Amino acid sequence: IIKNALRIIRRVHDVDIDLSTLPLDDTKTYELFQRGDTTGVFQLESAGMKRYLRALKPTVFEDIIAMVALYRPGPMQFIDSFIKRKHGEESITYLHEGLEPSLASTYGILIYQEQFMQISKDWSGFTGGQADTLRKAVGKKNIDLMKKVKPEFIEGAIKVSGASKEVAELFWDQLEEFANYSFNKSHAACYGLIAYWTAYLKAHYPEAFMAALMTSDQDDTDRLAIEMTECRHMGIDVLSPDVNESFVEFAVVPGKKQIRFGMAAVKGVGVGAVEEILRVRAEGRFDSIEDFASRVASNKVNKKSWESLVKAGAFDAFGDRSDLLFNLEDILAFASKLQKEKLSGQADLFGGLEDDSAVRSRLELKSAPQRYTEREQLMWERELMGLYISAHPLDNYDAFFEEQAIGLHHMSPTIDGQSITIGGLVTTMRTIVTKSGKKMAFVAIEDKTGETEIIVFPNLFEQLGQDLAQDKIIKATGRVSARDRDGNLGDEAKLIADEIAIISDKELRDYESTGRKMNAPKNRAPFRKRVSKDASATRTVAAVAQPVKPVEPVQEKTLYLRVENASDTDALLALKSACSAHPGNAEVVLVLGPEKKALRMPFRVSADIALTELLAASIGEDAVILK
Repeated sequence: IIKNALRIIRRVHDVDIDLSTLPLDDTKTYELFQRGDTTGVFQLESAGMKRYLRALKPTVFEDIIAMVALYRPGPMQFIDSFIKRKHGEESITYLHEGLEPSLASTYGILIYQEQFMQISKDWSGFTGGQADTLRKAVGKKNIDLMKKVKPEFIEGAIKVSGASKEVAELFWDQLEEFANYSFNKSHAACYGLIAYWTAYLKAHYPEAFMAALMTSDQDDTDRLAIEMTECRHMGIDVLSPDVNESFVEFAVVPGKKQIRFGMAAVKGVGVGAVEEILRVRAEGRFDSIEDFASRVASNKVNKKSWESLVKAGAFDAFGDRSDLLFNLEDILAFASKLQKEKLSGQADLFGGLEDDSAVRSRLELKSAPQRYTEREQLMWERELMGLYISAHPLDNYDAFFEEQAIGLHHMSPTIDGQSITIGGLVTTMRTIVTKSGKKMAFVAIEDKTGETEIIVFPNLFEQLGQDLAQDKIIKATGRVSARDRDGNLGDEAKLIADEIAIISDKELRDYESTGRKMNAPKNRAPFRKRVSKDASATRTVAAVAQPVKPVEPVQEKTLYLRVENASDTDALLALKSACSAHPGNAEVVLVLGPEKKALRMPFRVSADIALTELLAASIGEDAVILK
C-alpha cells in the first residue's frame, strides 16, 4: 500500500517522499490520530482502537508505540488508566521509587519486556546477560526458569535499591502475571512506525493513499465498501470506471478530490484487456464508441469485457447503457470487420473517397426498445464491482428511512437490549436448518449510513416465505443483542427480529413525508466486557502503579461443542463454517464421540448470541457450552 501510494504521489504531485526522513512530530498526522480517522492505517483501524485514540489524543510517537502494545487481550485492561494518567486525571504512583526511571515513559504502567529488563538491571543489579535470561523466561512463560531467577532478583532489589522483601516479592508476583501478555517494545515500535507512515500519507495525500488502499483490496468487496465510506467521510468522490480516465488500478483524478475505479477491478475484465485499452489510449483519447471499437483489438477486449465495461459505466460518456447493450452485437461485428480489413490491407469500396473517420461513422446505434431502470443498473454495479458506485438504491427514499427507521450507524453495543426499528436493502441472506428441521436466517442489510445483521428465527422466517430475499427493501423491528450467552458485552450488535415488513417500490415512491424523524436510541449499555470477579485471580501489573487497587485480568471464555457422532463430516463442516463467520478471541473445543475426546480447534471465535444460537439450532442447546 505504501509503495503504491508513493508511486501515485510521484506521478500526480511530482513529489518524491523518503520515508526515513519523515519527521515524527508532524502536526497533521497527530491530528488524524486524535480524530480517530485511522481507517486504512496499519494496526490502528479497529473500532475499539479508534475510540481509544480519540480519548488518548496522542501527541508523541511513544503514545503510538504504547497503543500498539496495549491493544491486545490482557493489557487492554490498562488502556483506560494509561489514558487518564496521560491527561492528569489519575495520579502516577510507583511501588518503589527505583522503578520510576523504567516506567515514567508509560505513566507508571509496565507495558514492555524492555522495561522489566531495565528494572532488573537498575533495580536488582542484573547484568545484561541476566536481564536477557529473565526476558526469555518471561516471554516464553518458562516457569521453572523464572523460579530459578527469582531469588537473585529479590536479593538484588534488596541490596541494590533498598527495597523491602515484601515489595520485591510483590513486584515479582506481578511480573509472573505479566508473562501472560508481555510484549517487546522493539516490535511495537516497528509496527508503530509503519502505522505513522501510513497515517502521514493519509493526512497529507489523502486521494493517493485511498487509491493505493483500494487497489490492494480490490478483490475484497467488504473492505472496498468500508474504504468508499471513508472516502465520502474525507470528501473524496469515488467515480465509476471510465475508458478515458481509468487505469488498471484505482487512480487519482489530478487536481480534483476524486478517485476513478480501476478497470481491472471490474469482474469479467482482465488485466490484459485493460492494458490493451491503455496502450491505444496513449496514442489519443477515445472520442466515441466507434472510435474505441475501431482502435482497440477485439481479440484482446472480447465480448465479455465489453459487456462488463458497459454495465459498470465505463462507456457512459458515449451513450446510454441500455442502448449500448442492445447494439453490442453490431458494435462487435463492426469492430471485427474493420480490424480484419486493416490487417488484410483491403480497402473499403469507398476507401479512396472517404477517410477512416467517415467509415467509422457508418455505425449507427439504434434506440433500445426496453430501458433498464436505475435500480437494475445499480445492481449491475454491485454484481461487477461488489458495491454501488454511481448512486445508492435508497437515494430517493431518504424521507421514508429517516421517519420510519433509525440509521444503521446507530447499531452498536451501547444500545444493547433496546427495541428499535431499522430498515434497508438486503445484501446477503444465509439460511440454516435447525435441529427441529425448521429454517431460520441471518440477513445482512445496509442503508446509506451503515450495515448490520438481522437474526430471523423459524416462526418469523416461515411467515415471510420467499418474500424475504436478496435486493429486497425491508423494515424490521426487534431487540438489539450484543451479548454472549453468559451476558458479556461484545463488540458487535445485531437485531433479533420480532417483525419484518417487505417494502415495495410503489410504497417507497408514494410515501408522503410527515416531517417527523424517528428518534435515535439513547446509549445505555457500558461499552466494555464484564471483568471476572474471581477472588483468587492473581494480582496484576496494575499494582505497580496502584498497589491498593489491583486490577484483575479479563478471563477469556472457551466454547465447548459436543458432537456425538465424530464421523458425521457434514455436521463438522457446518460447525466449522458457522465458526469461521464469527472470528474472535474465544477458543473452540470439540468434544467428540461417546469417549468425549477433546479436540482444540486452530481458530478462535466471537462467542456472541448470534453464533451460540446458530450452533444450538444445529447441534442442540445442551451441546453448546461457554465457560
